[in-house]
Amino acid sequence: TLAGCRMWTLAWLGIASLCLEAAWAVPAQEERRKVEKPKAELALYENLDLDNYDLTLDNYGEILDPSNYEELYDYSDLAPKIEVGTLAPRPKNPAAVPNPGTMAETPKLQPPTTAGPVRPAPPCHAMPRIASAPPGLPSCLLCLCIGTSVYCDDADLEHIPLLPPETTYLYARFNRIGTIRASDFTGLKKLKRIDLTSNFISWADVDAFRLLPSLQELILPENRLTALPELPRSIIRLDARLNRIPSTGLQPEAFRDLKQLQFLHLSDNQLDYIPVPLPESLRSLHLQNNNIQTMHEDTFCNSQDHSQIRRALEDIRLDGNPINLSLFPNAYFCLPRLPTGRFF
Repeated sequence: TLAGCRMWTLAWLGIASLCLEAAWAVPAQEERRKVEKPKAELALYENLDLDNYDLTLDNYGEILDPSNYEELYDYSDLAPKIEVGTLAPRPKNPAAVPNPGTMAETPKLQPPTTAGPVRPAPPCHAMPRIASAPPGLPSCLLCLCIGTSVYCDDADLEHIPLLPPETTYLYARFNRIGTIRASDFTGLKKLKRIDLTSNFISWADVDAFRLLPSLQELILPENRLTALPELPRSIIRLDARLNRIPSTGLQPEAFRDLKQLQFLHLSDNQLDYIPVPLPESLRSLHLQNNNIQTMHEDTFCNSQDHSQIRRALEDIRLDGNPINLSLFPNAYFCLPRLPTGRFF
C-alpha cells in the first residue's frame, strides 16, 4: 500500500543518515587526535627538569658499596684490543712478492722415501699436555686466563700450576692441591689475591706468601692446614676458616706487624687462646667454634690507658667457645660494641 511504501522510505532515509554521520565522524576524530598529540607531548617534556638531568659516574658510589662485596673482580686489566688492518704492509723487496701465476699451479706430490719404517703418531693421551704451551704460560692451557686473572676452579689440580708473571688474581678452588711450596709464587710481584678454598692443603712453606709484596687477600678455608706460614705486611684479609690450626700453629705475635690487616677469620679451628697483639687496623675478628677458654684484660684494650678507643674493631665473634665473656668486664671498655659470645 501507499502507507507501507512511505514507512520503508523513511526507514531507509534514517539508515542512510546514520551512515553518513559515522563516515563524517571518523575523519573528525583523526584530526582532533593529530592536534591533541603534539600538545600532550609538549606537556610531557615541559614537566621534565632537563637542567638537572645529569647522569655521571660519581653517583654510583652513593648506591653501590664495593667494600661489602666479597667477590669483587677487577676487569680493568683485560688485554687491550688488537686492531687488524685490511692490507698487509708493502714489502721492501719487490722480488719477494709471489707471482700470481705460479700460485695457481698444482703442487707436485713427492714419492715416499724408503729410508726407514714410518712410525705411527703417538696417541693423544701419551703426549704431554703442556708441550705446545707458550713459553712460561702452561697454566693458561689448564685454566682460564682473562687479562691478569687466572681461574683454575675445579680443574683437578694437585699442585699450583706455573703462573704468568703478570698474574694479579688466582682462583684455584675445589681442587686436590695438597702442599704450597715457596717456589709456586716466585716472581709474582703483582699478585693481589690468592683463593684456594676447598682443597686438601695440609702444609705450606714458611716463605710461601711472605715475599709477595702486593698480596692483599689470602683465602684458605676448608683445607687441612695445621700451621699458618708467615704473611706479607701488605695483607688486608686473611681467611683460614675450617682448618685444623691450633694455637701452636701460629707464629709468635704473628699479626703484630700487619698494619694493614682488617679481616682476620680463623673460625672452626683448634685455637686455645686469642692471638695477640692485634693490629689497630683490625675491623673484623672471627674466632667462633674454637677451644678458647680465657683471655687477658689487655687482649683488646690497653688496661693502662682508659681513654683508648678502638673504633675500627666492631665485629668480634667468640661464640661457640667455652669461654664465659662475663668474667672479663674490663676487657671491652675501648670497643664500640661487645663481642658476640656467651655471657653467663
